[in-house]
Amino acid sequence: MLQEKLNWRYATKKMDPARTVPDEKVTRILEAIRLAPTSSGLQPFEVFVVTNPDVRAQIRAAAYDQAQVTDGSHVLVFAAWDNYTAERIDAVVADIAAKRGGSNDALVGYYTNLKSMYLPRSEEENFQHAARQAYIAFGVGVTAAAFEEVDATPMEGFDPAKVDEILGLRAKGLRSVTLLPLGYRAAEGDWLSGQAKVRRDLDQLVTEVA
Repeated sequence: MLQEKLNWRYATKKMDPARTVPDEKVTRILEAIRLAPTSSGLQPFEVFVVTNPDVRAQIRAAAYDQAQVTDGSHVLVFAAWDNYTAERIDAVVADIAAKRGGSNDALVGYYTNLKSMYLPRSEEENFQHAARQAYIAFGVGVTAAAFEEVDATPMEGFDPAKVDEILGLRAKGLRSVTLLPLGYRAAEGDWLSGQAKVRRDLDQLVTEVA
């Protein structure tokens, strides 16, 4: 069940470089990410699956030498749109229309109104909004990895500008937001392995408003 998988997972500190996550598991994790909810269904981000050892070594250097980047077998880089544009939103509308059997006034009207709100905003405000959508999918990816019993280490500790440069993201209209190395925990050498999972108690976290 879900709670068992979430109790099983932890932010793995040392991965076994001899083990590779099977392609079918990675595919299912990516499919879960694809199905994650986002504001107005825009999905304003892309995911880069990095397996190339040389590129992962460069990303490790940009991630303050965190070994999971190279000891795991895959690194997922979540990169958000750098801005909302009419072209990007129109492409979403066209995709919806194609997959739902055609456009209609309600569909066009909704996204026309959305453009009137988003397009006047600053690029930075729009990027931050897009980044929050990427984080929703990122959380789903972490959970999906746990379901697959694949270890994952959520990472914000990296230099986004350097990762953007390594992957050529700015030329694609993207900015890196977070990293998710995937692999399998090492049998020894992980100081966090076996430690009790510590979270705030439910009554400290949740307030019921009846």
